[in-house]
Amino acid sequence: MSENLIIKQDGRILRITFNRTPDNGVSDSMAAALSKAVLCAHETSDAVVINSAGPEFCTGRVRDSQSPPSPEAYARRPEYDAIFNSYRDVRNAQVPVIGVIEGKCMGFGTALTAVCDISFASDTASFNIPEIAHNVMPTMVMSAIYDRMNRNAILWMAYSADFIDAQRALQYGLVSQVVQHDKLNSEVERFLGLLLSRPRPAILGLKEYLRVAPRMDDQGAMDYARSMHSMVNTAAEMKKNKAH
Repeated sequence: MSENLIIKQDGRILRITFNRTPDNGVSDSMAAALSKAVLCAHETSDAVVINSAGPEFCTGRVRDSQSPPSPEAYARRPEYDAIFNSYRDVRNAQVPVIGVIEGKCMGFGTALTAVCDISFASDTASFNIPEIAHNVMPTMVMSAIYDRMNRNAILWMAYSADFIDAQRALQYGLVSQVVQHDKLNSEVERFLGLLLSRPRPAILGLKEYLRVAPRMDDQGAMDYARSMHSMVNTAAEMKKNKAH
């Protein structure tokens, strides 16, 4: 990708950095490159980390093209596919995707935070869904957060467009952990060390189960769990780790 999206292999971690400073708006082409990277990450990595350069994590989506969008709905609809697909592909990545959030996290950034498997937020981070303030219905963001936050929280954020702080984001279920700003990177690295010490079949199996089971009825989810339990826990790598 260009200098706007830095993708770097770091041992068993794939690190993706938004580098479109100073605002770190994410373009459609950046979102498409993000999709490609996370879908292939399992080939080289045990986890993906998404963070940002500069003071803001992401101030929302920006268009690649300078020309106005098509006035026709069916012609315009594919123009948004890169964004919708990026949310889907982070969910479908085989390895965990971890977000590291600093500064402002708006629109696309808020949605991406929600679809990450683990999200660490600095205690100085703030989040909003600004679209309606610009006369845009925030349906792209809705597609990412509808099953991640409670309904009242989603609608309050969407209607008001107000920022919430990191602690409120934690209460809403948008992030996993809030960390003192100067300790954010060290806490993320500590967690990555723990994650990489876990057996890979369990790491992959946990994400697969939580991606699929919520769409099943109760019996299907239980039967799937039984199958996954037998399959993962008989893997050679699971036995090797138990022996230590």
